[in-house]
Amino acid sequence: MPKISLTDFVDVVSKSGSPKQTKVKQIKNRPSYHPATDFYKPFREGLVGLHVAGKDRSYLDNIIPQLSDLKKVANYPELIDGYKKWWGKKVIGWFDPPRGTYTNSGVDIAVNPELGLIIDGKRVVIKLYNKAEPITQFRIDMVPLLMELVLRGSCEPDDKVALLDVRKGKLHYLSVNPVIAKPGLDAELAYIAALWPHL
Repeated sequence: MPKISLTDFVDVVSKSGSPKQTKVKQIKNRPSYHPATDFYKPFREGLVGLHVAGKDRSYLDNIIPQLSDLKKVANYPELIDGYKKWWGKKVIGWFDPPRGTYTNSGVDIAVNPELGLIIDGKRVVIKLYNKAEPITQFRIDMVPLLMELVLRGSCEPDDKVALLDVRKGKLHYLSVNPVIAKPGLDAELAYIAALWPHL
């Protein structure tokens, strides 16, 4: 049974024609995950560590001096500045975000939000978008949709789900109706399932 990440799934679904098939092939045939090749891992861990320990935003400045990869040294300041901009004057606390898996047509999508934040008293489960390329409306719709479908049963009734465009410092909440959007989501998984054995 194929198991892909939420990011993988959105990368596939946001393409059409032969690039879509190529993306599925890349996902199936790439090497296994290794932390050393995870470009944003130190940033994600820095954010989680900051919030778990209840530190202020200046703690983010400790991330860059620990980096040896020059590409990370060049990229991370924009991430840190964007996160600080989004934080602003908000009072932020922490809770452990729920995780889960969405399964359809024999394909599993791992839904693993990085942050569970209490923002000015309201709980929000957050997936981070760290890439430099502009975020698409499709991704803004799809990521919170999958989080809502998978995690709602593990959340408190008033919890919100959202996608944070880190570099832009903008939080996007669920904006589509899950009942209406789910059939299209499942159709995409059926496409991946049909293609997978032949790649």
